[in-house]
Amino acid sequence: MTRGAPEVNLVQIAHRVLRENGFDPDMPQGIERSIPRGEPTAGAEDLRDLPWSSIDNHDSKDLDQVEYAEALPDGSIRMRIGIADVDAFVPRGSPIDRYAWSNTLTLYTGVHIFPMLPEELSTDRTSLLEDQDRLAMITEMVIRKDGSLDDTATRIYPARVRNHAKLIYENVGAWLEGNGPAPESKTIAAQLAMHDEVAQRMRRRRYELGALDFETIEARPVTKDGKIVDLVVTHKNRARELVEDLMIAANGATARYLESRGYSSIRRIVRAPKRWDRIVEIAGTLGFKLPELPNAAALSDFLAERRTKDPTRFADLSLTVVKLLGPGEYVLQRSTEPDVGHFGLAVEDYAHSTAPNRRYPDLITQRLLKAAARKDPQPYSDEELLALAAHCTLRENGARKVERTMRKVAAATLLSSRIGDEFDAVVTGASPKGTYARLFRPPAEGRVVRGERGLDVGDKIRVKLVDTEPTRGFIDFITV
Repeated sequence: MTRGAPEVNLVQIAHRVLRENGFDPDMPQGIERSIPRGEPTAGAEDLRDLPWSSIDNHDSKDLDQVEYAEALPDGSIRMRIGIADVDAFVPRGSPIDRYAWSNTLTLYTGVHIFPMLPEELSTDRTSLLEDQDRLAMITEMVIRKDGSLDDTATRIYPARVRNHAKLIYENVGAWLEGNGPAPESKTIAAQLAMHDEVAQRMRRRRYELGALDFETIEARPVTKDGKIVDLVVTHKNRARELVEDLMIAANGATARYLESRGYSSIRRIVRAPKRWDRIVEIAGTLGFKLPELPNAAALSDFLAERRTKDPTRFADLSLTVVKLLGPGEYVLQRSTEPDVGHFGLAVEDYAHSTAPNRRYPDLITQRLLKAAARKDPQPYSDEELLALAAHCTLRENGARKVERTMRKVAAATLLSSRIGDEFDAVVTGASPKGTYARLFRPPAEGRVVRGERGLDVGDKIRVKLVDTEPTRGFIDFITV
């Protein structure tokens, strides 16, 4: 049986899904009137002449970071990460701050973006746009030859910056991988080469310490005239890894900066996986023996081996392991208490700080960093940080449900004309609440409604599509 794809209003569905998960999709009218008109440049260093650049998606307008590097005589590299100074325009307790607190993050549904901040800020005055003077908080780090950071050299301070080149992931990635032309500006090209050298140094060191290297499949819908026409996957490339490595370093440096000055903070953590036994079992079926207790270094070795031996299926294995590791969370970290750490990154100190236009925890961290840099009292009490951490975790869990539901809405819409077709799939979830599988092509996820008994995460199966309900994002399979 087949049927044509139904007519659905995807933006209307996105609004409904946000509300069902506790979000407010509609920014209050007139909220922009609370934006300060001037720019508080007092005390900000003037670094506009440095050749700052950014790397982002082609259509991104909410630019949070710019980078600049400088070689030092001993072979170390001084790296400056400029982060949009959102706090300068969003005072704590202001109407915009209260709305940002409510949702805690920008929601990307694939069919519409629901920003955390008014677009006058996130895509303009607090966006580090090309050829525009902007305020930023600088995280200055020194990276040694072995990829370690000299924390004694870390500085955090406000500055005025100017993005001299908005670069695109795909173009920079192709050049770094030897498959595309260099940037037109030789100065920017030299900067990017140094940024890449820093990233490679730090990446090698993180892997030595047990950081996990994933290649996950995240499909996003492609729309044309308001209709879903395809699902596409964004793949990693060297430029995406470069930015990822620099942001991991900046997030770690800011966490240690606050701790060393006696300030509490909100940390981003991933605990040791509860389903380690299943990861051990999967590795065993592939001829690799993992220890009985969670061990990030051993898991890193296993993933590295599988990437080399079976690169075409590595993304599917990555997805399975990510599901079994479980989600991250935000927690209060007092400077005097032991660090919980981030299992996936193999780091003990990690605080989100690099995307204040899009994540509320980063705005909180920015306010803490400003206070620490000025040696002011901690702007949030530990009790307030504890409550904020719990609230941000709850909202992030809700955001994952929103994004997952909207991916299913898009996939169900796309697959509605293929009822009765059979597909290869991998099991992505197995619990008393239900068993779920993701198709290899197109990368759509649905529920296994018959034949699911005995299945577990990571199992490869053959399924038949038996029903879809696009407005709810329901996709039903049976095993064959």
